[in-house]
Amino acid sequence: MKAGRLILACALVVATASGVDASDATPGKVSGSTALALAGVIAPLSSALSGAEKKAMAMLFAANSDIPYKKPIVVTADRIICRAGNVDITVRNCEVTFGKKTRTVNGSTAGEIFATEALAGIPPDGAAGSNFESLTKLSCTIDPNAIRRKDGSGADCTFQPGN
Repeated sequence: MKAGRLILACALVVATASGVDASDATPGKVSGSTALALAGVIAPLSSALSGAEKKAMAMLFAANSDIPYKKPIVVTADRIICRAGNVDITVRNCEVTFGKKTRTVNGSTAGEIFATEALAGIPPDGAAGSNFESLTKLSCTIDPNAIRRKDGSGADCTFQPGN
């Protein structure tokens, strides 16, 4: 009888564990330098940002907080999926979706996004020959006026881990 209960308990644990997917993940939130980095690697790809906003983000990400742009900048992406090969180690690519448009980047740009997602706590997932990181509903608010104060504030991001 004990063996039957043990088997049932193990089956329940396996069924519960296999029923968990990335969509059940807790929403993520990062702030400070990690949020600025996440917004900084996505901003150049966004068609929703103006040229002035992209220039301001590039300056902030390059450690120049003395920028003429004063308004908060909101960097969003609907979905980001990055892949790095662990068999073909030359493979690095990310698909970044903004609304109905998807931008695909490769090489060092994809490597920067992949590494920044890891820094932000996006959990990796493996498949045959690849490692994946993905998130949805990215929304970063960057406030140049707060960043100018150099007190650690001014950059906040929220996202949903997984795709």
